[in-house]
Amino acid sequence: MTSSNHTVKDIEQTVILNAPIQKVWDYVSTPEGIEKWFMPNDFQAIVGHEFHIQSPFGPSPCKVLDIKKPHLISFSWDIDGWIVSFHLKEQGDQTEFTLVHGGWPSEDSLITKAKQKSSVVRDTMNNGWHGIVQQRLKKVVESL
Repeated sequence: MTSSNHTVKDIEQTVILNAPIQKVWDYVSTPEGIEKWFMPNDFQAIVGHEFHIQSPFGPSPCKVLDIKKPHLISFSWDIDGWIVSFHLKEQGDQTEFTLVHGGWPSEDSLITKAKQKSSVVRDTMNNGWHGIVQQRLKKVVESL
Protein backbone atom coordinates (compact mmCIF):
# COMPACT_ATOMS: atom_id res chain seq x y z
CA MET A 1 0.00 0.00 0.00
CA THR A 2 1.41 3.38 -0.97
CA SER A 3 0.85 6.46 1.08
CA SER A 4 0.20 9.92 -0.28
CA ASN A 5 2.67 12.68 0.41
CA HIS A 6 0.39 15.47 -0.75
CA THR A 7 0.72 18.54 1.40
CA VAL A 8 -2.36 19.68 3.27
CA LYS A 9 -3.22 23.32 2.56
CA ASP A 10 -3.10 25.82 5.43
CA ILE A 11 -6.41 26.93 6.87
CA GLU A 12 -6.99 30.66 6.40
CA GLN A 13 -9.96 32.55 7.78
CA THR A 14 -10.22 36.32 7.31
CA VAL A 15 -12.84 38.66 8.73
CA ILE A 16 -13.26 42.43 8.82
CA LEU A 17 -14.08 43.48 12.38
CA ASN A 18 -15.87 46.73 13.19
CA ALA A 19 -13.40 47.59 15.94
CA PRO A 20 -10.06 49.40 16.19
CA ILE A 21 -6.92 47.27 16.09
CA GLN A 22 -6.13 47.78 19.81
CA LYS A 23 -9.52 46.38 20.87
CA VAL A 24 -9.03 43.33 18.62
CA TRP A 25 -5.47 42.91 19.95
CA ASP A 26 -6.81 42.85 23.51
CA TYR A 27 -9.11 39.94 22.58
CA VAL A 28 -6.44 37.91 20.79
CA SER A 29 -3.43 38.55 23.04
CA THR A 30 -4.75 37.88 26.56
CA PRO A 31 -5.94 34.63 28.14
CA GLU A 32 -9.25 36.23 29.15
CA GLY A 33 -9.84 37.62 25.67
CA ILE A 34 -8.94 34.37 23.89
CA GLU A 35 -11.20 32.34 26.19
CA LYS A 36 -14.21 34.50 25.25
CA TRP A 37 -14.05 33.47 21.58
CA PHE A 38 -11.86 30.36 21.45
CA MET A 39 -10.97 28.10 24.41
CA PRO A 40 -9.69 28.31 28.00
CA ASN A 41 -5.92 28.86 28.09
CA ASP A 42 -3.01 30.29 30.04
CA PHE A 43 -1.55 32.30 27.15
CA GLN A 44 0.88 35.17 27.68
CA ALA A 45 2.07 37.41 24.83
CA ILE A 46 5.74 36.61 25.50
CA VAL A 47 7.93 34.86 22.92
CA GLY A 48 8.95 31.46 24.30
CA HIS A 49 6.06 31.27 26.79
CA GLU A 50 4.74 27.72 27.06
CA PHE A 51 1.01 27.44 27.69
CA HIS A 52 -1.98 25.15 27.24
CA ILE A 53 -5.24 25.44 25.36
CA GLN A 54 -8.04 23.34 26.85
CA SER A 55 -9.30 21.63 23.70
CA PRO A 56 -12.07 19.01 23.39
CA PHE A 57 -9.27 16.40 23.30
CA GLY A 58 -7.76 17.64 26.57
CA PRO A 59 -4.99 20.15 27.27
CA SER A 60 -2.93 21.00 24.18
CA PRO A 61 0.65 22.14 24.81
CA CYS A 62 1.57 25.35 22.98
CA LYS A 63 4.50 27.74 22.73
CA VAL A 64 4.55 31.39 21.65
CA LEU A 65 6.81 31.70 18.58
CA ASP A 66 6.40 35.35 17.54
CA ILE A 67 4.76 38.55 18.77
CA LYS A 68 4.63 41.82 16.83
CA LYS A 69 2.20 44.03 18.75
CA PRO A 70 -0.48 44.78 17.55
CA HIS A 71 -0.10 42.92 14.24
CA LEU A 72 0.97 39.31 14.80
CA ILE A 73 0.79 36.42 17.23
CA SER A 74 2.16 33.03 16.25
CA PHE A 75 2.30 29.87 18.35
CA SER A 76 2.85 26.15 18.05
CA TRP A 77 -0.24 24.13 18.92
CA ASP A 78 -0.27 20.58 20.22
CA ILE A 79 2.10 17.77 19.21
CA ASP A 80 1.54 17.36 15.46
CA GLY A 81 3.57 20.36 14.22
CA TRP A 82 0.73 22.88 13.88
CA ILE A 83 1.46 26.59 13.82
CA VAL A 84 -1.40 29.03 14.42
CA SER A 85 -0.99 32.72 13.60
CA PHE A 86 -3.24 35.71 14.13
CA HIS A 87 -2.58 38.56 11.66
CA LEU A 88 -4.15 41.97 12.36
CA LYS A 89 -4.21 44.80 9.84
CA GLU A 90 -5.57 48.25 10.60
CA GLN A 91 -8.26 49.37 8.13
CA GLY A 92 -9.24 52.82 9.44
CA ASP A 93 -11.76 52.22 12.25
CA GLN A 94 -11.89 48.52 11.36
CA THR A 95 -9.43 45.65 11.68
CA GLU A 96 -8.77 42.87 9.21
CA PHE A 97 -8.13 39.69 11.20
CA THR A 98 -6.68 36.62 9.49
CA LEU A 99 -6.14 33.31 11.22
CA VAL A 100 -3.68 30.91 9.59
CA HIS A 101 -3.48 27.31 10.83
CA GLY A 102 -0.50 25.66 9.15
CA GLY A 103 2.09 22.99 9.76
CA TRP A 104 -0.07 20.15 8.48
CA PRO A 105 1.64 16.83 7.76
CA SER A 106 0.90 14.95 4.52
CA GLU A 107 -2.79 14.21 3.95
CA ASP A 108 -2.52 10.53 4.92
CA SER A 109 -0.57 11.20 8.14
CA LEU A 110 -2.41 10.40 11.35
CA ILE A 111 -3.22 13.27 13.71
CA THR A 112 -2.37 11.79 17.09
CA LYS A 113 -5.21 12.89 19.40
CA ALA A 114 -7.96 12.81 16.78
CA LYS A 115 -6.81 9.40 15.46
CA GLN A 116 -7.78 10.49 11.96
CA LYS A 117 -5.94 11.40 8.76
CA SER A 118 -4.55 14.90 8.48
CA SER A 119 -6.81 15.73 5.50
CA VAL A 120 -9.96 14.77 7.46
CA VAL A 121 -8.93 16.72 10.56
CA ARG A 122 -8.00 19.74 8.42
CA ASP A 123 -11.46 19.84 6.82
CA THR A 124 -13.19 19.49 10.20
CA MET A 125 -11.01 22.17 11.76
CA ASN A 126 -11.49 24.51 8.79
CA ASN A 127 -15.25 24.40 9.44
CA GLY A 128 -14.63 24.96 13.15
CA TRP A 129 -12.30 27.90 12.55
CA HIS A 130 -14.85 29.42 10.18
CA GLY A 131 -17.45 29.55 12.95
CA ILE A 132 -14.94 30.68 15.56
CA VAL A 133 -13.53 33.55 13.47
CA GLN A 134 -16.57 34.63 11.44
CA GLN A 135 -19.10 34.37 14.25
CA ARG A 136 -17.67 34.04 17.76
CA LEU A 137 -14.69 36.41 17.44
CA LYS A 138 -16.76 38.93 15.46
CA LYS A 139 -19.55 38.87 18.05
CA VAL A 140 -17.19 39.25 21.03
CA VAL A 141 -15.05 42.01 19.49
CA GLU A 142 -17.96 44.02 18.11
CA SER A 143 -19.99 43.93 21.33
CA LEU A 144 -20.06 47.03 23.49
